[in-house]
Amino acid sequence: MGRKTLVAIDGSPQAEAALAYALEEFPESAITAVHVVQVPEGYWTAFSDSTTKVPGYEDAVAHGEALLESVAETAADEGHALETVLKTGKPSRELVDYAIDEAFEQIVIGSHGRHGVDRVMLGSVSETVVRRAPMTVIVVHEE
Repeated sequence: MGRKTLVAIDGSPQAEAALAYALEEFPESAITAVHVVQVPEGYWTAFSDSTTKVPGYEDAVAHGEALLESVAETAADEGHALETVLKTGKPSRELVDYAIDEAFEQIVIGSHGRHGVDRVMLGSVSETVVRRAPMTVIVVHEE
């Protein structure tokens, strides 16, 4: 078996570009698409003992499952089997922790390309993954 490649999926065109890149560049790799359902941290969690009590959680999980089903179909159309995983938490943390725990050799992630105040205000999952991951991280920009 070839390398193990994790592809971050969030439903954006950038994530689609990351999946297309991984399928094209690493055809022998075992590819796993991972979607992270983001749940609030901090203040909200002080009043909630379960993610199922977070408003909209069930809808977010259903949306994530639909995204993963769609990317699995896309990969199948390209002749590639694809494993899918749904995680819950902070996306950058969950992606890196899962990649470490499951011994992935690389992560492929799309970038929204935000700059300046937008990046500071909204954060950057891809930037955090690049900084935290001990393995190779390939950042794909949509053309």
